Amino acid sequence: MFGLHRSLFNEEHDLFRESVKAFIAKEISPFNAEWEKQKMVSREAWLKLGENGFLGMQAPENLGGMNIQDFRYNAILIEELGLSGCSGPAIGFPLHSDIVMPYMLHYGTEEMKKNYIPKMVTGEYIGAVAMTEPGAGSDLQGMRTSAIDQGDHYLVNGSKTFITNGWLSDVVVVAVKTDPGKGAKGISLLVIDKDMPGFTKGIPFEKVGLHAQDTCELFFEDVKVPKENLLGKAGEGFKYLMTELAQERLVVALAAVALGEYMLMATIDYVKERKAFGKSISDFQNTRFKLAEMTAALEQGRIYCDYLVLLHNDRKLDSAMASAAKYNMTELQCKVADECVQLHGGYGYMWEYGVARAYADARVQRIYAGTNEIMKELIARKILQ
Repeated sequence: MFGLHRSLFNEEHDLFRESVKAFIAKEISPFNAEWEKQKMVSREAWLKLGENGFLGMQAPENLGGMNIQDFRYNAILIEELGLSGCSGPAIGFPLHSDIVMPYMLHYGTEEMKKNYIPKMVTGEYIGAVAMTEPGAGSDLQGMRTSAIDQGDHYLVNGSKTFITNGWLSDVVVVAVKTDPGKGAKGISLLVIDKDMPGFTKGIPFEKVGLHAQDTCELFFEDVKVPKENLLGKAGEGFKYLMTELAQERLVVALAAVALGEYMLMATIDYVKERKAFGKSISDFQNTRFKLAEMTAALEQGRIYCDYLVLLHNDRKLDSAMASAAKYNMTELQCKVADECVQLHGGYGYMWEYGVARAYADARVQRIYAGTNEIMKELIARKILQ
């Protein structure tokens, strides 16, 4: 951004970025307003994303992927989606590829991978992860959704809420209690698909923002889940969640910085054109200082996120680092959103302006993937251990 030298990318990454930009300009941005009205991205868009190789890039070739283990490519896709200002796609697509799919690739059986991964790579199947419950929120150990061992299958009962990609989801990684008496050690992860009887969905929520994101409740009533749909080992689910949540929080941080940059660039364009008291708004010292403050903060945030991407490539990213990134970048995103709306004046409150939509979309970033209060607790645990 603004001439910032990003040494973590090479020429191949730059070429990939250009292809992503071209795809977004053609297949995402022109349709985002309609998706906001429909409360979800179209299935056609998912299929086109898969057709162009942008879903599940890390999946092995025998499962339809490109076996790209360099997370910088994933980061580029996340960034460009954010820079487009299309917040719904910027959250939903990476969640499918970088949050849901890794659970299956890392802990699923070969049969499970063959059943689901190829269809997720093409976009035929859309993935979601279901942890949050109506009465538990960020307290994963307080979940009540149960999975009772019935010999050759689990019988699942309960509900999940605020599920990203929920309405369109074809396959869901669900956190359940297989042994309620063991606390965290009684949590397991099951893969539940849309065709299992007893699995139903609530209608998409009327949210403050992220209108193009199909967030809803999921309900499980005596759902028979085959034992082969258990991810890893029974009772190990909490450990798997803690391992994979570092990448999830990095994904949120990357999106937050990019969406912040989108708002700032839109605001720079606006203040150059808008006149007040006989001169451009950009000529006022307050405007110039606000833009300088946001630019400095976003560039610093971008450098930190770049550093974490490289650490993650070397398998050295830990939970506290990812939590710090998620906390700082989402707080910054919300601050930038507020400042950019203010610099737009009354127009910043009009839905037709990108900063208004980005302002509404930003607030939830401090809540999901673990609230920012939980992020501070995780950081504190590391520095005080």
